[in-house]
Amino acid sequence: MSKVRVHNFAVSLDGFGTGEGQTLEAPFGHAGTRLMGWAFGTQTFRGMGVGGPGEGSHGVDEAFASNWADGIGVEIMGRNKFGPQRGPWEDEDWKGWWGDEPVFHTPVIVLTHHPRPSVQMEGGTTFHFLDAGPAAALEQARALANGLDIRIGGGATTVRQFLEADLIDRMHVVLVPIVLGRGERLWDGLEGLEERFDIEATPSPSGVVHLTFTRRS
Repeated sequence: MSKVRVHNFAVSLDGFGTGEGQTLEAPFGHAGTRLMGWAFGTQTFRGMGVGGPGEGSHGVDEAFASNWADGIGVEIMGRNKFGPQRGPWEDEDWKGWWGDEPVFHTPVIVLTHHPRPSVQMEGGTTFHFLDAGPAAALEQARALANGLDIRIGGGATTVRQFLEADLIDRMHVVLVPIVLGRGERLWDGLEGLEERFDIEATPSPSGVVHLTFTRRS
């Protein structure tokens, strides 16, 4: 059966996966680019058109960042990763942060309490809007994935919900040496999570630590 994976998910030392105050101009809220600075300098992120100046030009960071798309057939993301709107859709012309040709090149399921018609983009990405819990969303994702793996793309609440449901097989979390103090936390309610996974830590010269969680047999 296909695997459920998380890649390149960055958290602060105090466990926040995004800052407070997300807006159109600030997708990570008050965290700005600090959570993803390790990645923005990598060739992988620059190739996706979402990179730029950053601290992540080290080979260790590149090796992890480049695993992002291998073998992935579908991404599942929360609505806040798709865009800054809340509640009923005020603007159904909004098609995500990524422009006319998003980086995914696969179907993407956006979890929302306010479903809307699917949006087909250039490059093979189609956004599907689904009001469902983790298990039901995963069932639909597998139907779209043609046997390939499913990536849980975030944000922190979405990753946490899939962890709570014990549906993630492999997870790459990047521990970034900053303290945010507020925002959206990843680890709340997940006491004992380490008992389900084998965990490896790989430090990088950029200052981050790559944590790989692999489900125990």
